[in-house]
Amino acid sequence: MRQTFDETTDPSFGPRHVPLIRQAMADQGLDGFLVPHEDEHQNEYLPAANDRLAWATGFTGSAGAAVILQDKAAVFVDGRYTLQVRDQVDGQLFEIRDLVEGGVPAYLEAAAARGQKIGYDPRLHSPDALARLKEAAAKAGAELMPVNDNPLDRAWGKARPAQPAAPVVPHALAYSGEDSADKRARVGAALAGKGADAAVLTAPSSIAWLFNVRGGDVIRSPLPIGQAILAKDGTARLFLDPAKVTPELPAWLGNQVRLETPDDLPAALAELKGQSVLVDPAQSSAWYFDTLAAAGASVVRGEDPCALPRACKNAVEIQGSRDAHARDGAALTRFLHWLATEGQTNPPDEIEAVSKLEAFREATGALKDLSFDTIAGAASNGAIVHYRPTERLNKRAEKGSLMLVDSGAQYLDGTTDVTRTVAIGEPSDEMRERFTLVLKGHLALAAIRFPAGTTGSAIDVLARQALWMHGLDYDHGTGHGVGSYLGVHEGPQRISKAPNTVALKPGMILSNEPGYYKEGGYGIRIENLQVVTEPAPILGGERPMLGFEALTLAPIDRRLIVADLLSPDERAQLDAYHARVLAVVGPQLEPEVRAWLTDVTAPLS
Repeated sequence: MRQTFDETTDPSFGPRHVPLIRQAMADQGLDGFLVPHEDEHQNEYLPAANDRLAWATGFTGSAGAAVILQDKAAVFVDGRYTLQVRDQVDGQLFEIRDLVEGGVPAYLEAAAARGQKIGYDPRLHSPDALARLKEAAAKAGAELMPVNDNPLDRAWGKARPAQPAAPVVPHALAYSGEDSADKRARVGAALAGKGADAAVLTAPSSIAWLFNVRGGDVIRSPLPIGQAILAKDGTARLFLDPAKVTPELPAWLGNQVRLETPDDLPAALAELKGQSVLVDPAQSSAWYFDTLAAAGASVVRGEDPCALPRACKNAVEIQGSRDAHARDGAALTRFLHWLATEGQTNPPDEIEAVSKLEAFREATGALKDLSFDTIAGAASNGAIVHYRPTERLNKRAEKGSLMLVDSGAQYLDGTTDVTRTVAIGEPSDEMRERFTLVLKGHLALAAIRFPAGTTGSAIDVLARQALWMHGLDYDHGTGHGVGSYLGVHEGPQRISKAPNTVALKPGMILSNEPGYYKEGGYGIRIENLQVVTEPAPILGGERPMLGFEALTLAPIDRRLIVADLLSPDERAQLDAYHARVLAVVGPQLEPEVRAWLTDVTAPLS
């Protein structure tokens, strides 16, 4: 469980591995090869065996891509990783380009040569992304070629780690709140309503949710890697490596679920000939679409039918999340107390901070895992949005600086994700002003009421408005969905500038995390998780409204707040939040920490 601080890659990865990949390409008559970050299950966090982009380039971020041609290469990252990629990737070998603005298609159109054959693994690309790539290559006169034998995997050879085989175990009804048979019947009926006979499921989170199971194949997430075919009558075929099948699993699944192996999957897909089969092009790779089409099935493109019901947590899951956050809030408060007392006298380094926080969570006795590797950024490292401390990069906090700590935990009853920014010593006026601007955005998003049908993209501006008025912004989304003892990043809901057609619905859990990052200086982020609720009607209102209930319970550093920049309503809102933190977390704490919490959650006025 313990977070490690070693580096799994370095900038030499590209110079050492790209020649091997190019030789494997040449052996197959290829002039280039596409390397996406995603694996066969479109995972964000990858098993070591599937982290192909990291092995090829050295880049370990959770989003990116690379194009390797025989005479040139490029790596693509988004705004979260502009600093990290320079540190991890050999800039002489790889041109570093923006993943969003133009991205891989624009590069192919400009860099590919007429007559070139550029390979891709159809198991790793979504069909829609692949269509854009094919169009771009065609404009350059090149051709994208599917390969059965991935040249990168061939180059990796025996050094490639084994595929994970963590046990798949039941997830009790006390935590899931709904029996798997009922879920399958409900989702099956939705399939029938769309005219589909069956759905192919490849997202590990959907398989975990639908069958009420959990695993450990994906780092920091209790997810099992596998596939499933769900029929409209609620029966299903579940394809798992036999090494993962625990003795109690068959009885838990029941006789309406047939357990099979991944080797059985191609034949099972072929048996869908003549049937209407729903597949999500955002979750399942082009290989599934090609295989089903070749079998004579009628492929229906549609969203994973488990995604929306999984995102709308039931009453048991919501209460579980409240309980998990209350427990986690006590651990986090003990950490913040340590940082505010001992940490001020003897400022810790990042590794010490990470280890201390993990120890407080372990002491709860309920911790199953972290929900992601803790981000603890001291001073300038806090400006690296997805920074992870390592022995090489580890920095000690200094007086007059900020420490940003973004962390989370996995408990059987819920998944947490929280960021707090803490002053070490006396912060500068600029730090306090910009922290307060971020806080204003956080409070605005927490307080909003909105009608049914509102999407996250419609309210994203609330978190940015105060920053925008000062000519400032941040280059990441404001809110992501979070699972129930599942992945810490979950769709289909989100809050971001990017257009999103998914309306926010009761039971959805999202983060609220505006930030500000001064390159070379410091980073600020304030993050709570919050659940969409149906609050009491507004007096005099004419329409029912939805809102948010904060789940995360931990104090916000008042030493960084310029109270005069907050309106009376904002001050009252923060005071009410802090009063709730004290009421829920305070009774769990030992007297010394409870006294400190009482002080730091006192009303601003």
